[in-house]
Amino acid sequence: MISDRVKSGLTKLPHRSLFKAMGYTDDELKKPLIGVVNAHNEIIPGHIHLNTIAEAVKKGVLAAGGTPIEFPSIGVCDGISMGHIGMRYSLASRELIADSVETMTMAHGFDGLVLIPNCDKVTPGMLMAAARLNIPAIVISGGPMLSGRGGVSLSNAFEAIGAYMAGRMDDAELMYYENESCPTCGSCAGMYTANSMNCLCEVLGVALPGNGTIPAVMADRVRLAKAAGAKIMELVEKDIKPLDILTENAFVNALTVDMALGCSTNSMLHLPAIAYEAGIAIGLNIMNEISARTPNLCRLAPAGTHHAEDLNRAGGVPAVMKELCKLNLLAADSITVTGKTLAATVTSARNADASVIRPAESPYSLTGGIAVLKGNLAPEGCVVKRSAVAPEMLKSRLFARVFNGEDAAIEAIYSRKINKGDIVIIRYEGPKGGPGMPEMLSPTSALAGMGLDKDVALITDGRFSGASRGASIGHLCPEAAVGGPIALVEEGDIIEIDIPAGTIHLAVEDAELETRRGHWTPPEVKFKTGYLARYAKAVTSAAKGAVLE
Repeated sequence: MISDRVKSGLTKLPHRSLFKAMGYTDDELKKPLIGVVNAHNEIIPGHIHLNTIAEAVKKGVLAAGGTPIEFPSIGVCDGISMGHIGMRYSLASRELIADSVETMTMAHGFDGLVLIPNCDKVTPGMLMAAARLNIPAIVISGGPMLSGRGGVSLSNAFEAIGAYMAGRMDDAELMYYENESCPTCGSCAGMYTANSMNCLCEVLGVALPGNGTIPAVMADRVRLAKAAGAKIMELVEKDIKPLDILTENAFVNALTVDMALGCSTNSMLHLPAIAYEAGIAIGLNIMNEISARTPNLCRLAPAGTHHAEDLNRAGGVPAVMKELCKLNLLAADSITVTGKTLAATVTSARNADASVIRPAESPYSLTGGIAVLKGNLAPEGCVVKRSAVAPEMLKSRLFARVFNGEDAAIEAIYSRKINKGDIVIIRYEGPKGGPGMPEMLSPTSALAGMGLDKDVALITDGRFSGASRGASIGHLCPEAAVGGPIALVEEGDIIEIDIPAGTIHLAVEDAELETRRGHWTPPEVKFKTGYLARYAKAVTSAAKGAVLE
């Protein structure tokens, strides 16, 4: 056992003494030591209940003959950190989480890990650590929140601000969204980033079926946690490790289901980052290839009116995968933590509601929910959630309104200085320039709430929340802070977008762009001390998953 290095033999007598100081018995120390990584805290709605999940996991480990040992992980609530300096720490926290899980595991000699995340950067951060460590591991998330009365969720709350400021909503309606949008604990109810990643854990094979969709408040979630605790013991016994599961085919499967579900564009950052830790290169180029052959089967909020609880009732991720297997779009022989292949895992799945999960024969669209655009404005690419874009905005010619940061753009939107036919450019918000590549849910929600989402586009070298909708184009590479073409855009420039064709073009002559480049100077570094200063120096581009090098 790996844990023998901290508990076995004469030279480990002092180590055993320290274990016994915490009440561990000789019998407990003879068993595999299972790290239970609990991201519980009292600031994230998706994590407030994770102690319940952890207790269930530990019961499962004990019942299967292991010794569970709990330790914590940090987490950032993207919603609460949205729209202020806190959002710059969100993506950056992913690397802290990965590093801290690695540190705790290597320092204490665990034989296996049960990872308990839920919200946005915690799930990918823990998976990055699992791939890096390559010891038996399984994910059991906290589960999604229920939607509120009338089918509302967090994206409606953000959009309500714009609607109110545009005079389209009164005080009573505004308070309704404040009180009803987040009615329970759990990850926010739509196909936002947290639920996207927790669903994709099932497809990658590192979580049991139901991980992404069983609501946080259901007893099924506790039973699933007990099953995960028992399953880690089987993985330890059989020595099935993350890199046995996280193969290139597993990532292609995940990207395929991503397109079918219409997941958050943040998955285009996290899947490459997890793959990087697994020694697999996944670039933006492959995204459009997969999207071109994958039908979009689901339209959960913000792209539609369904939520994670509806997907769960309809059959969950296994039912979606079974539809895709009809078209031979998945590598069905991929191994999963169930001990079975993906094909065997989805055999008993059933699509119980064709209005939630469209059959493969009648999809919402023949192509996937996410598109990568390239052109002279984004030579390395940029990303848009195509399934959440109004049809009239799929191909457009727009006038640039340029802002060197999110705050100035929001002020202009709320002041009604943005008009139909504009494209809002928010730059110097990339991984280095932000730093931390902050999400732009506030400006996209403001545009949607004011009724401009079918007339105005937004492009940024930052990123968008999974709750954003409209022609919201993010992850533009290279970013402005390193001299990418977005730094050269001027007020009134014409930008041509063709999402079906996968192109984005700045209609300015090359000679003029070279002249502008000659006058461009790098901006002053925003953070000179602290974690974000170190992060900005080490982070790579969004096209590489914004990993650290």
